[in-house]
Amino acid sequence: MLFTLFLLVNFSAIGQTILPFVDFNDFFRVWQDGAFRQIEFQPIIEYKTADEFVAYIDTRGNLRIYDGKKIKDLANTNIEYRLSDHFLTWKISTTLNLWDAGKLQTLSYNADQYEVMDSMVVYHDLRYNNVTVYEKGVKTVVYQSTGELAMPLSIGDNTFAYKDNGDFFKVYWKGQSYDIDVWVGKMDFSAGVDVVAWNDPNTRTFAVFEKGLITDVEDFYAKSFKAGRGFVVYEDLNGNLIKFQNGVKKQLSKFNADVYYVKDDIVCWSENGYFYMESKGKKWQISNFLPQDIVMKNDVLVYKNIMNGVSVSHNGKIEDITNQIDASYEIVGSSVIVRLFNRSFIVWSEGRKYEP
Repeated sequence: MLFTLFLLVNFSAIGQTILPFVDFNDFFRVWQDGAFRQIEFQPIIEYKTADEFVAYIDTRGNLRIYDGKKIKDLANTNIEYRLSDHFLTWKISTTLNLWDAGKLQTLSYNADQYEVMDSMVVYHDLRYNNVTVYEKGVKTVVYQSTGELAMPLSIGDNTFAYKDNGDFFKVYWKGQSYDIDVWVGKMDFSAGVDVVAWNDPNTRTFAVFEKGLITDVEDFYAKSFKAGRGFVVYEDLNGNLIKFQNGVKKQLSKFNADVYYVKDDIVCWSENGYFYMESKGKKWQISNFLPQDIVMKNDVLVYKNIMNGVSVSHNGKIEDITNQIDASYEIVGSSVIVRLFNRSFIVWSEGRKYEP
């Protein structure tokens, strides 16, 4: 039975950033609106973090959600649950349930495989042997089969690539499917937000689907490629690192980047011993070494600095959060929570640091 347990605060709203942690007293607490508050008075079993809420298993084994305003019980049995920045799903046997901005519903009573992304939930419905997408409150059957049905080949936040029964490769985006090509073999894709990239074996070109249009970006295969939020980064035949966005190619590096990473709004790479980052059209140098334990989300990058502490890169600036070693960290929204060795915590948000 679903019910509201109690109100914790009355001024919070869905859409804010909530950073959870368990302190040295085993109290389950969160940081939100610049302040720390306690959520549970008994030890919890585990928790998972989204941008707008936190889901956790309490001391009795119940699945609960805290959305910044109140706590709700969702299930009181041992279950599988997953979350993205905006969605929470939980599965009891073959029944797949969803929490979306406070609204609860059952997506399918016969679900098999599924993926939870920031803008959609993609799942295999065994009853009709189809792959269905939940997006913006609407369920859309994308493809089905009378035989064995495979999940999409690459899934981004709001788009994915898949192969239908007739060996036709297609892209799903905003409720529609777009034809790519027929090919009996394998094709590799990278799907992001509004973009999908692949090497086309029929034309021998590097192609990108971008907001409903397919463009042959290069006349030859890309050596590698990764999709982000509205852009694709790839290595051409000469080893140049190139960003393709809104139909325009922009060269990021001429010197054969040693490594490069793409996530959300960020692309970062290493060349000649220096490490660079670009986000939202702005490029800057992060360090003169290759950082370790890099975590990226939205437009924030966190890494282990030269002192083995924790630094953050955001909006062209580098800031040290702590120089204490053996710290772990996580990005929630555009804020960072750092867990220190003594089970104390530091929150970094918009250039400010907060400690309980």
